[in-house]
Amino acid sequence: MVIFMTSCLKVLSMLMIFTMLGAIGFATGDLTADKLLVEKKARRLTLLSKGQILRTYKIALGGNPEGPKEREGDGKTPEGSYIIDGRNTRSGYHLSLHISYPNEKDRKRAKELGVSPGAQIMIHGMKNGLGWIGPFHTLYNWTQGCIAVTDAEIDEIAPLVPNGTPIEIRP
Repeated sequence: MVIFMTSCLKVLSMLMIFTMLGAIGFATGDLTADKLLVEKKARRLTLLSKGQILRTYKIALGGNPEGPKEREGDGKTPEGSYIIDGRNTRSGYHLSLHISYPNEKDRKRAKELGVSPGAQIMIHGMKNGLGWIGPFHTLYNWTQGCIAVTDAEIDEIAPLVPNGTPIEIRP
């Protein structure tokens, strides 16, 4: 009888552990962002789900970060509302998520200025081969207008952010 009770307790304990592990896996596996928020002045990217913060990352921006992007080559990171509309696993920057810049407002402003608004604004990791720099990349703004995180961070972000996710980029 004692052997039977001990065996039952072991089986019950293992079932509880597997159930808990399954619940943890289920909770993290279903975790997706429904909005991204970039705060340029704070140099912060926040992933949100139903208004709750999922993750926050320190970022590097374009080399001339103040103000909205006006033209190709100005080194500014855009400001406004966009969506994540694609990804590039063969990016020159480890992995990248494409931002739908320029939007209609950006195109109109560029047209009024008589310039190209630019394109190819991404959230990306480090330039291929430079992943060893890690978080030190945030010591200064170094991109051409993109939003940069570490390679490990973009690897974490990409599965949490489906195409079509809105992104708001604030000053």
